[in-house]
Amino acid sequence: MSDLHSQLPPLILGGAGWSYQCHPAPDALPVANVIRQAFDSGVRAIDTSPYYEPSEQLLGKALQNASITKHYTRSDYILMTKVGRIKSDQFDYTPAWVRESVSRSLKRFNTDYLDVVFCHDVEFVTEDDALGAIGELLKLVDEGKVRNVGISGYRIDVLARVAQSVRKRYGRPVDVIQNWGQMNLQNGRLEVEEGLKAFEDAGVQTVLNASPLNIGLLRAGGVPVGKLGDFHPAPEGLRSVCRDVAEYMTSQGESLAAVALRYALWRAEATSHDHFRVCTITGISTIADLTENVNTSLTILNPAEKSPTSVAGATLDHSQLERDGRLFDKAREMLGDWSDYSFTSPDPGWSPELKKIINPSEKSDS
Repeated sequence: MSDLHSQLPPLILGGAGWSYQCHPAPDALPVANVIRQAFDSGVRAIDTSPYYEPSEQLLGKALQNASITKHYTRSDYILMTKVGRIKSDQFDYTPAWVRESVSRSLKRFNTDYLDVVFCHDVEFVTEDDALGAIGELLKLVDEGKVRNVGISGYRIDVLARVAQSVRKRYGRPVDVIQNWGQMNLQNGRLEVEEGLKAFEDAGVQTVLNASPLNIGLLRAGGVPVGKLGDFHPAPEGLRSVCRDVAEYMTSQGESLAAVALRYALWRAEATSHDHFRVCTITGISTIADLTENVNTSLTILNPAEKSPTSVAGATLDHSQLERDGRLFDKAREMLGDWSDYSFTSPDPGWSPELKKIINPSEKSDS
């Protein structure tokens, strides 16, 4: 059984911030400096994907920087990436591509193993596609190139169903599930019985809650717009009310981003127990992002005595939680009918079998 749940820090550095989706010029960002400071702060786990172009390349180069290699060895940090999603509308879950993608990631990171490889956005492909890809990843585990196998996506029901099927077909659970945008101040659907409980029932011990700010929705200044334009799925009504909530938090001497991160970290700790752990992935692009996220984390998590500035080994600060309670309640009240609103993933016309958007005539012919 994987011991990943005992190895991960409560806060994980998300590599999507170094992508064209989230930033107009990720190549210009100080990636090595951010990683060095993250590691020094106890944030020694990174999650990325080849889909977050050019995140893998930038991270790989940064991890070979002397400022990092002089102080940290490969075994000091956890490196997670994904396979299967190539572009917004292009997927390849074939065993051959899974193996090729892992090989490419190993070269980019100049490492002989990856701590976790996820099948990326499993709701876009068939269950058989996902199971086949997982089977190939399990072979790579046997070969020592991958240590843990996971699935990621937005659709909680699909994640739960695939996890159950993995256990039936391979006689073992997936090691970790990553879900995004559904354990945060606006949307808490991951906590319903069909979410975390279903994952645990499938034998999963580690769940990663990605995007506690819901891809930048829960912050002042609006959603991030990168080189590829505005990709955020939130409708204008939800964006508008989030702007109102951000203004309210500012009037209270707070930032919505900080309040939202504290909420997500609270829920992660509240839903974890001895053999089941929820950790939070937050997108970080700059030193300022990192500093804000670590400092915010340390207001809701009591640091371990041995390292008062590290999020590693931290426990929940109940006094801060009491102070935050009214802010959480007010935000949910202001969100009103938008509370627990979920996005549609994939788009209604998407065919997991054909892996493309199809029109009504194609549906009737098939």
